[in-house]
Amino acid sequence: MTIKLGVPSKGRLMDKTFDWFKARGVMLERTGSDREYAGAVQGVDGVELVLLSAGEIPRELAAGRIHLGVTGTDLVREKLPRWEQQLKEIAPLGFGQADLILAVPACWVDVDNLDDLDAVAAAFRKKHGFRMRVATKYHRIVREYLQDNGIADYQLVDSQGATEGVVKNETAEAIADITSTGETLRANHLKILGDGPILRSQATLWRSRVAELADGDRAILSAFLDRLG
Repeated sequence: MTIKLGVPSKGRLMDKTFDWFKARGVMLERTGSDREYAGAVQGVDGVELVLLSAGEIPRELAAGRIHLGVTGTDLVREKLPRWEQQLKEIAPLGFGQADLILAVPACWVDVDNLDDLDAVAAAFRKKHGFRMRVATKYHRIVREYLQDNGIADYQLVDSQGATEGVVKNETAEAIADITSTGETLRANHLKILGDGPILRSQATLWRSRVAELADGDRAILSAFLDRLG
């Protein structure tokens, strides 16, 4: 009988996650070399640590291969179209905060909100013969957001690298990306639309709604969550 807990496998997100659990009397530790992705849980019985990339954790939860997992709100919403049916939010962890925002060139002085963007997008298509390009790695979230707000004359283009640079490089006219301070956006002469962020994200503890639980597992999971508060 084992409850599997998935946490990010490296970097600041892993360190902050370990600190969060430590503050609640649960010691997580990485074992072996940095390449082995092995870990252990001390201070509680029946819980196994699984080290994964933050991007893998939503899918592992949705597949029921892990019972609990720590990953960002943005990754859950982007990777799982029916996340509410597959996952339950247990607790925001208070770190890893970032906003998914929509930004346009700062020189677009008449574009401050979505209504302005809608007008510019229509004019852009009429002038150039193709839709305004919005570069992002969050296709599902951004598409739903723009559709919900009545924006039609756009196309999403994939960006997995330095999204802030695509406007300068003329491979997109606008971007939708995660930002914490906005400094990189300003450095690349971009401004955030004033309607507020598309999504506020932070590291969060999630529970899988579909992972199988034996009777003993249920007791372990309940006791573990009670300990975490």
